[in-house]
Amino acid sequence: MISLAPLTKHNDKSILENKDMKKLWSISMFWLILLLPINALAEEEMVSVKLVNFIQDSAKLEIHLQGDYTTLTPLISLEKGGKYTLLVKKGKLFLIDDHGKHRLPKSITLIPKSYENNLIYINDRPYQGAMEFSIEKGKYIRPVNQLLLEDYLKGVVPFEVFSTWNLEALKAQSLAARTYALMHLNGEKQMNDTIQFQVYGGYSTFSKTNQAVEETKGEIITHNGNPITAFYSASNGGYTESNANVWGGEAINYYPVKSDPYDPERPWKFTLNKEQLPNNSFFWAWYSPDIWSHLQAKDEEITKTMEKWIEKKGYQDVKILAIPHFSIAEKRNESNRSVKGSITISFMHRILGMMMVDEISLEDVPLSKIRPMIGGSIFKSYLITSTKSTENAYIIKGKGYGHGVGMSQWGAQKMAEAGKNYKEIIEFYFPGTDITQVYKK
Repeated sequence: MISLAPLTKHNDKSILENKDMKKLWSISMFWLILLLPINALAEEEMVSVKLVNFIQDSAKLEIHLQGDYTTLTPLISLEKGGKYTLLVKKGKLFLIDDHGKHRLPKSITLIPKSYENNLIYINDRPYQGAMEFSIEKGKYIRPVNQLLLEDYLKGVVPFEVFSTWNLEALKAQSLAARTYALMHLNGEKQMNDTIQFQVYGGYSTFSKTNQAVEETKGEIITHNGNPITAFYSASNGGYTESNANVWGGEAINYYPVKSDPYDPERPWKFTLNKEQLPNNSFFWAWYSPDIWSHLQAKDEEITKTMEKWIEKKGYQDVKILAIPHFSIAEKRNESNRSVKGSITISFMHRILGMMMVDEISLEDVPLSKIRPMIGGSIFKSYLITSTKSTENAYIIKGKGYGHGVGMSQWGAQKMAEAGKNYKEIIEFYFPGTDITQVYKK
C-alpha cells in the first residue's frame, strides 16, 4: 500500500544516520565524483548506472520490492515486499498499487533501509542498492541504479564473459572491469548498462564470478601509479591492436601491436545481398501504400541497422532497396587490419505522403563509418581476411570480435586453461602495468 502520512523528522534522521545509507552518500542520483589520487582512496566507491539495456524505452515498469524500502518523497511510503506499477502518461509519473493510481513528482528514489538482503525487481530483474525513477523525453521511465562498486562488478563480469570460465580468467576480467569503472566515475557521460560502457545485468547469483570479484576486491590496473583505461574485447583475432589505430591520438605503450598466440582468432563471415527488395517495389508501394509494411529485405537484420542509420540523417520511414557498391580498400595498418572502404546504398523513403528514391554513397572513408551501418555483431572486426563480390552478393570474412585493444577475453580464458594466473594474464595484455590495491578487501 501507499501511506499518505508524511515522513516524520525522526524517520528522516534515522534514514540518514543508518550506516548503510551513509554508504549511499546521497538520495540524489548525482554522487560525489572521485577527486582524490587513486592511492588516496579509503574505501569502496559508489557507482551510478543508467538502466537501458534490459529496460529499453518503456512508459510502464513493474516493480517488486524484496525487503523494506523508503523514499523521501513527501506523503509517500512503501509497503515491505510491495508490488507496484510505474507509469508515464502525458508527461506525468504515476504509481499504481491495489488502492489505485497515485500521482508522483517527476522523479522518485527508492532507498533500502538496509543495503544487504534488499532487492528491487524491475520487470522481474533484481537490482541491489538505491534506484531513482525519472521521466525521460517526456514519455519514458528511466531507472538509475546506485550501488557499491563491487556489487556492480558482480553484475558486470557474468555478462561480459561466460560465468563458467576458468577462475583466473574471471579474476582478470574483474580487474579490467573494476579499473574501467573507476576511470569512468569522472566521465562526462553517466555510465549505462550497455556495451557503450560495460554490460550490467543487475544483482548476481553467479557464484564463480562473484568469487572472482571478491578475491580481487579493490585491485585495479595502474601505470606509473595511475589507473589505466583497461580496454578489452571478445577476441583480437590473433593480433592485439594499438589504441591510436582505433581512436586516434597518441599511442599508449601498454597497448602495443603484437601477436597473440592465446587468442583463438574467432573467424567470422557475413553475406550482403546486392538487391534487397525486388525492382518493382517502389511501383507497388506507390500504387498500393498498404504493401509498405509487408516489404521485407533479404538481409533484414543488416538493413534494419542501415535504415536506422539513414533515418538519423534526417530521412523518414526508410526501406533499403539495394547496395550497388561495397568494397574494402587494400590498405592495412601495422596490425594487418583494414582501414578504409566504400559503400553505396539505394533506398526509398516516405515524407508528407510522398515516396521518394534516394542514394547515399561513402567513398574511401574509414571503416569505422561503415561498420556501424552493418552492425558490430555482424561486421565483427576490422581484421578482414577476404572479400568477394559475386553477381548477387558481397562475401566478407574476418577474424576477431571487437576493437582488439587491450585484453582479449577469449585469449584470457585460453591463458588460464594453460595454467596462467590472472596476474600473468594482465601482464601479457597490459605490459608494463602494475596491479594496485586501492581499498581494503
